[in-house]
Amino acid sequence: MVTAKPRVVSGMRPTGRLHLGHLVGALKNWVALQERYDCFYFVADWHALTSEYADATGLTDYALDNVADWIAAGVDPERSTIFVQSLVPEHAELYLLLSMVVPIPWLERVPTYKEQREQLKEKDLSTLGFLGYPLLQTADIAMYDGRFVPVGEDQVAHLELSREVVRRFNQFYGEVLVEPQPLLTAVPRLPGLDNRKMSKSYGNTIDLTDDDEAVRNKVRQMYTDPKRIRADIPGTVEGNPVFVYHDAFNPDTAEVEELKARYRAGTVGDVEVKTKLARAMNAMLEPMRERRLEVLARPERVREIAVEGSRRARAIAQATMARVRAGVRLRY
Repeated sequence: MVTAKPRVVSGMRPTGRLHLGHLVGALKNWVALQERYDCFYFVADWHALTSEYADATGLTDYALDNVADWIAAGVDPERSTIFVQSLVPEHAELYLLLSMVVPIPWLERVPTYKEQREQLKEKDLSTLGFLGYPLLQTADIAMYDGRFVPVGEDQVAHLELSREVVRRFNQFYGEVLVEPQPLLTAVPRLPGLDNRKMSKSYGNTIDLTDDDEAVRNKVRQMYTDPKRIRADIPGTVEGNPVFVYHDAFNPDTAEVEELKARYRAGTVGDVEVKTKLARAMNAMLEPMRERRLEVLARPERVREIAVEGSRRARAIAQATMARVRAGVRLRY
């Protein structure tokens, strides 16, 4: 008897070009999960609007550009379903039905709700859409009977709300929706080039689309130990962005350990450490650049993949909503 693979659901907001933080924080894991799970990966364009509604210029371009990066990183549209959230309008219907049963205080207590409103004061986030994004997130997952959602430990609390929402909905309407489980993954935290949080708004990222020269230039600017004004002064390795990146992207562990030892002893300069880092990073990125060029050689191919994946996803979504409407007694 052939047993269907358990389903994994995850998405990414198309708010700009993807950078190395997206690669180590999500894409590498997405690629690995394809071996064991039935993976549904989606462009969360409605989620992007919860904070970027004032200017949606370029959102669809970013969406397709992001999908090209997913494929370049190894997400296989033959093995995984790649789709666009807004091309499956059933998400909005399930979101609406969930909103009928979920108390507002549940949404107001979500940790990121207050954090984001505090951090993004330049934007008016006092909208129903922003408050309700966890419900849309729940609809995204429950729509596909998602058994697992890949999350880091710091995101488990967010998924717990989705679990509570599903339980509450099922209390009213029967076992209609599947309660998702967290699939805990190690999510390395990459600092930005300036040792702050990696963010496009800070201009401190290395993008997946950066060429060889751009990577070298950005690595040369990378923050290191500020106490080390000369190469013969012993330096700190722990928490030093250059070595965080070496650990993440340099497969030559012997070279990395040697550089760390020499850095601590004050027998290696930042130029050598950064030069070797840039070389390792470009070697890692080059196959992705080549695959991206292959994908973009047929400009319509990415759009075709997204549209076809959305068609497949919508067929499942329509079946789910038929079940949900029956549970809610909305059948005529």
